[in-house]
Amino acid sequence: MLIVSALYHFTRFPDPAALRGPLARLACSHGVRGTLLLAPEGINGTIAGTRQGIDAVLAHIRALPGCADLVWKESTAVDMPFGRLKLRLKREIVTMGQPDVDPRAAVGHYVAPPDWNALIADPDVAVIDTRNDYEVEIGSFAGAVDPGTRSFRDFPDWWQQNAHRFHNKRIAMFCTGGIRCEKSTNYLLSQGVKDVFHLQGGILKYLEEVPQEDSLWQGECFVFDRRVSLTHGLRQGTYGLCHACRRPLSAEDTQHPDHEPGVSCHRCIGEYSVADRARFRERQRQVDLARQRGADHFGPAPSDA
Repeated sequence: MLIVSALYHFTRFPDPAALRGPLARLACSHGVRGTLLLAPEGINGTIAGTRQGIDAVLAHIRALPGCADLVWKESTAVDMPFGRLKLRLKREIVTMGQPDVDPRAAVGHYVAPPDWNALIADPDVAVIDTRNDYEVEIGSFAGAVDPGTRSFRDFPDWWQQNAHRFHNKRIAMFCTGGIRCEKSTNYLLSQGVKDVFHLQGGILKYLEEVPQEDSLWQGECFVFDRRVSLTHGLRQGTYGLCHACRRPLSAEDTQHPDHEPGVSCHRCIGEYSVADRARFRERQRQVDLARQRGADHFGPAPSDA
């Protein structure tokens, strides 16, 4: 059984490039795979490996400047959910495109998972899902507002166009692991919203801690690795992945006439050129050949960046 660790931490890294090499070498030496993003504002990512390997990488990250109080969430996987280790330098560890947003200055009130149900059941509270449209499609909290955004950087524009809908409301926000809410709640505070709350630890922590019989979560939670989705108790869900557009696919979706494994699904059938499709088919052919040999030739997992 492998350990999957999702983490983020906002801190000031004057030279994130200098941190990349030592962290990558340590992770590789322990066989740890996944994606880690380094930026001047901190670190974000999900990694998987043995207990010993994950502990070594987490200890290294906690020793980085300002990261002593790093918090992470763990789940398990039978098979390695990542093809390789990717350690990338970014402008932001989660891209919102708002240079004045700084979660280190102020964020909304954290709400622990056991207290979340009572908050969102209050009729004076507007519940907003800050994730992308394809994530919301496979699961969300009952009654939550779906902004319908294609990427997180679309959220500020959505808010500007819809803020009037939430006049005199308290705002409760949630996302997969908590990082997007760090920025979205800071953004709303900067827009003059006084009562802003967010789910501490995100959906993953809620699914881990809140018993299914008490849960207000409906559906499954999209995750950015080969497991694709998780359910209550952080058990692997039922969704697959379109390896062309990286959107989740249900068993029913794979029966759609526009679905071609590795090449297209009904959502992305009109989004790519003929040349793109030819490239996707060749990639899928290599995947199939590798599978026949018992080798691993999966493409990279989708990214939350």
